[in-house]
Amino acid sequence: MQLDELDDLYREVILDHYRRSRNPQHLADAEVQADGNNPFCGDEVALQVKLNGRGVIQAMGRQGKGCAISQASASMLTEVLQGKTLQEAERLGRAFRRMMQGEPLQAQEREALGPLEALEGVRKFPIRIKCALLAWSILEEGVESYRRRQG
Repeated sequence: MQLDELDDLYREVILDHYRRSRNPQHLADAEVQADGNNPFCGDEVALQVKLNGRGVIQAMGRQGKGCAISQASASMLTEVLQGKTLQEAERLGRAFRRMMQGEPLQAQEREALGPLEALEGVRKFPIRIKCALLAWSILEEGVESYRRRQG
């Protein structure tokens, strides 16, 4: 596949997640709940994470408004983290952050990112990297808060 075709494919993946956002439901009884915004551009994201008895993510909800990049990233996050533990989610978040900062990833990390790899091209526009990372930063804060409550 040529580079232009790959860019087009990635653009379509991003637009699909933006137009047909995954997991838009609000989970009022979720163990992890967090929200935040990017004050520079106005992007907003709220996340809820429902865990099963073994600490595995069984459902996620997300709401928000903002640019296609922030909202697509949040939508993708809710898909790729289903069935993962919070520790696995944190590892994936670190890999995504490293990818967005231009750091090399191992093959299994890249594979685990799934559709999130489509956002790698955002690196060409440094001001937009925060848009792609917004949902992940919010999730990190929510998990930290959850762990503090658990003691």
